[in-house]
Amino acid sequence: MLKYTIRRILGMIPMLLLISFVVFLLAKAMPGDSLSGEIDPNNTDPQYIEEMRERLGYNDPIPVQYFRWVGGFLEGDFGKSTRYKVPVADLVAERLPNTIFLGVSSLVITYILAFAMGIYAGRKPYTFGDNLIGGLNYLGLAIPSFIAAVFAIYFFSFNLGWIPYSGSVDPTLQPGTFDYWLSRLHHVIMPAIVLGALATASYTQFLRNDIIENSRKDFVRTARAKGTPTSKIYNVHIMRNSIIPLITFLGFDIATLISGAIITETIFTYPGIGQLFLNSVTNRDYPTLMIITMMLSALTLIGNLIADILYGVVDPRIRLD
Repeated sequence: MLKYTIRRILGMIPMLLLISFVVFLLAKAMPGDSLSGEIDPNNTDPQYIEEMRERLGYNDPIPVQYFRWVGGFLEGDFGKSTRYKVPVADLVAERLPNTIFLGVSSLVITYILAFAMGIYAGRKPYTFGDNLIGGLNYLGLAIPSFIAAVFAIYFFSFNLGWIPYSGSVDPTLQPGTFDYWLSRLHHVIMPAIVLGALATASYTQFLRNDIIENSRKDFVRTARAKGTPTSKIYNVHIMRNSIIPLITFLGFDIATLISGAIITETIFTYPGIGQLFLNSVTNRDYPTLMIITMMLSALTLIGNLIADILYGVVDPRIRLD
C-alpha cells in the first residue's frame, strides 16, 4: 500500500506540470490580458501602457513568463489579484472555508438521503416505494442545479421568507458566537440541499442495485439456510459489500467539495471558491483563475488517489501492491 501510494504521488508531479502548462497557455490565449487591472485606469497614454507592460513582464517570451509563474507558485507566491488588489493566497484563504462548509453540508445530506432511500429500495425492490424512489432519482438527474436553485430562491426566500437568498452569514453578528454559527447554517442550508439532493440520485441507484445483486449471491443463501436473521443478513453481510462503491466515491467527492458548487454559489451569491472562480473568468483576473484551476486539478488527482486507496482498504480482494 505504501509503495503504491508513493508511486502515485510521484506520478502526479509530471501530470501537475502538464496541467500547469495547459492552464497557463489557456490563460494567455484568452482575449486581452490582466494589464488593465494593474495600471492607472485614468492614464491612457500609450507610452505609459507600454512601459507598464515591460515592467510587469507582459512583453517577455511565453516560456520566461511560464517559468516565472511556476517558480512563484512553488515558493508560495501566487501573485496578486488584479480585480481585488490583494494577494491571491489571502483571497482563496478567505473564501475556502465557506466552500468547504457548503461542500461538507451537501455531502452529509447526500449520504443520509442515499443510504435511507438506497437501503429501502434495495430491501424492497419493485414495490411502489422502490418505483417512487426511482422516479425521484430520475427527476433529480434531469433537473439542472441552476434551475433547482432559482426555484428554491423563488419559493423559500421570496414567497415564504424562510431562508436568505444571498451571503454566508449575517454581518452584524460577532464571529464565534452561537448566533453566528446558527446564521451560517441558516445561509448554507438551501444551497447545500440543492447540491446534496440532486447528487443523491446516482448514489441511491448504485446502493440499491448492489444490495439487490448481493442479496442473490451464494453467501446470502448460505446465511439464510443457517437461520441467520434477515436484519443481520442485510445489515452485516449484504451492506458490507454494497457500500464499497459509495466509499470509493468519497475520494472523488473531495474535488467536488470545491468544484461542484460553482454555479450554485453564483446563483445564491454565496462567497466561496466557485463564485470567485466565475468572477475571475468574467473579470479576466488571470492570477486568481490560474491558481484556482491548479487547485481544482490537484484536488482531482488527490481524490482519485484516495478513491483507489479506499477501494483497496474496504475490499480485501484488491491488492494495490
